[in-house]
Amino acid sequence: MFLGPSLISWKSKKQQTVSHSSAESEYRAMEFAVHEIAWLVKLLREFQVHQPQPVAFYCDSIAAIHIANNAVFHERTKHIENDCHIVRDRIVSGLIKTLHVKTAIQLADIFTKPLYPAPFHSIVGKMSLLSIYSPS
Repeated sequence: MFLGPSLISWKSKKQQTVSHSSAESEYRAMEFAVHEIAWLVKLLREFQVHQPQPVAFYCDSIAAIHIANNAVFHERTKHIENDCHIVRDRIVSGLIKTLHVKTAIQLADIFTKPLYPAPFHSIVGKMSLLSIYSPS
């Protein structure tokens, strides 16, 4: 989660359920992130910081974005429990707006998979992370 250009929260967690597809797995991850966004927006509102437009929600799975944005339940998504469809509800309510991000520039990859040095340093630079151990 970013607040402006600053990284304020991140989480990597093993999912507790087995998914039928990678799109379902990504969609479930979106659902957990939406809960976090809703909490952060509510917290900021208590600090008198209002969010006038939808929060940009980046995902590298086009299939998961289509599931979230499509109001019609298709045969392929009938196995996804109704409680996971909170993502769709939050899009309709205007809390979030789903946007596609190419896998090659997905910032979350630094937390979820091993990367070669060049992509690793590129992502670290984009997130403005600094090592407290490197000499200044």
